Amino acid sequence: MTGGRIIGWGSALPDKVVTNDDLSALMDTNDEWITERTGIKRRHIGGSTASLSIESGRKALFMAKIDPASIDCLVLSTSTPDRAVPATSATVQNALGLRCGAFDVNAACSGFVYAYVVAHGLLAIGAKRMMVIGTDTLSRIVDWSDRGTAILFADGSGACIVDATPDAGQLLGWDLDADGSLEHVLYAEIGGNLRMDGKAVFRRAVRIMVDSARKSLHKAGLTIDAVKLCVPHQANLRIIEAACRQLGIPMERTAVTLHETGNTSSGSIPLALFDAADRGRLSNGDVVLLVGFGAGMTAASAVIEWRQP
Repeated sequence: MTGGRIIGWGSALPDKVVTNDDLSALMDTNDEWITERTGIKRRHIGGSTASLSIESGRKALFMAKIDPASIDCLVLSTSTPDRAVPATSATVQNALGLRCGAFDVNAACSGFVYAYVVAHGLLAIGAKRMMVIGTDTLSRIVDWSDRGTAILFADGSGACIVDATPDAGQLLGWDLDADGSLEHVLYAEIGGNLRMDGKAVFRRAVRIMVDSARKSLHKAGLTIDAVKLCVPHQANLRIIEAACRQLGIPMERTAVTLHETGNTSSGSIPLALFDAADRGRLSNGDVVLLVGFGAGMTAASAVIEWRQP
């Protein structure tokens, strides 16, 4: 069975940094209150979904040292496209010099894992090389007077190149899920701002992350003890800690970057994964668990065996 392996990656964050102290000038909050409830200290704001995707995509191509024309398909995960039509992936495809199919996936904060799994499906039926990008610019749809959401969301992007392999590849097990009956707890109308029932999201998020992670591990034929690093969606430190506690994963085996990035939705998991790789936290053969949740409410997880490019 044809599989896939990551051969290059790249990240992109806007230059503008907004600290908790900056937000305290806009609303009734302060650094201590935000840090205690979320774990976030600062977030990056700015750019468009296309511009950040192009930056992370170029870095991935440079690292992989490949011809852009060799990419067979681009899958871009985003819930904040720059236009209603066409898909932002078309803009990114053209700017990067790709000559292939390109489409967007919207599964909110679970989106990168959705796109990564879809890419493996295309590899299994004949594609040779895929580009997968997760990008969101949530600052554009945040109500900056709403303390419940403005302190959380930010902008960022992560991209990777996935090559076909003659064996099963890196992906050992995966799970994709959604419960549309819960869409009312986190949503944004077209042209509107994000609206969130924070307490409901917290309760559901921990439950569905744990459930999805266990399903992926079962499909991979592994136990939690095999996981060298857990890379969760970077939404809230309390959610990460509660989910890892239920799974039995200590925080020292968990990638956490949200103190520097905030919640970047589709950019969240790839930014945390590639940060861990760049810091030397991953070695050949390490089992990595990617797990997230998002509006919808969606859930997604993937168990991968890390292979150094």
